[in-house]
Amino acid sequence: MKLLGFDFHTYAKDFMDFLVVAGPRILITLLLFLILNIMLKYGLKTLEHFISKKLLADIKEAREELDKRIRTLISVLRKIVYLVLWGIAIMIVLSQLGINIGPIIATAGVLGLAVSFGAQNLIKDFISGLFLILENQVRLGDVAIINGTGGLVEAINLRTIVLRDLSGIVHIFPNGSINTLSNMTLGWSGYVFDIGVAYKEDTDRVSGIMYEVLESMRADKKYGPVILEPLEIFGVDDFADSAVIVKARVKTKPIKQWEVAREYRRRLKKAFDAQGIEIPFPHTSIYFGEASQAFRVLLEQAQK
Repeated sequence: MKLLGFDFHTYAKDFMDFLVVAGPRILITLLLFLILNIMLKYGLKTLEHFISKKLLADIKEAREELDKRIRTLISVLRKIVYLVLWGIAIMIVLSQLGINIGPIIATAGVLGLAVSFGAQNLIKDFISGLFLILENQVRLGDVAIINGTGGLVEAINLRTIVLRDLSGIVHIFPNGSINTLSNMTLGWSGYVFDIGVAYKEDTDRVSGIMYEVLESMRADKKYGPVILEPLEIFGVDDFADSAVIVKARVKTKPIKQWEVAREYRRRLKKAFDAQGIEIPFPHTSIYFGEASQAFRVLLEQAQK
């Protein structure tokens, strides 16, 4: 059957022959990508549970907020993976249909290159943020020092991390610009004491008092549960200008080290006062040459 010179019978026959040859390949390709889609969906769900378990192990009060962050992260990751996956599937199907995909790939490559140059910092921030979470480097509620600035971690976003310091100032760092990160509250916290006493004091006696004071705190209902171990006394650490420095360390639950340290210093001062241990302070002796001795004699005579 011909219409205006077009042979529909020949066209239909060629199309059927094409379906017989290419149809199974297209169906197998789509089936394989559907299976990959299901596997990726399961894998991303497993990844979400893994991140949730790793991040929320020690944080109860921030569970709901962190769940939202994790779901957002996995959602973005899922969209990117699906876009790449189905883009490849469409290219394969088009090639099976006899369409030259070379110009399409070239155009996509140029566009991808342009986008990557324009958004390279954004991609860098996103990837850094992903590893920040996966490696459990820092979590909400931790106290961290980032690029020399310390504060409480208030938010961990896909692109940024937010700290609030003791003065209430909020510091925002792009994840890709983080060069150094020190977490002060991961697992447990510690506080190092440099206790100065007068040179005339027995350092063994001083160490004993320091140990006893912390043991009294460990027996306290308020401070005992947050102190993890007995006081570690490292010994005499330095001979300062007017004091002998005894160094020690206490281990506490995360973020409790400063509270314990303040109370420990308060009790240690009272214990030193009760035991007659001198805590020295810098002082200066003024000498007037030969006049000093005469002044002393006159002063003693006046007192008599």
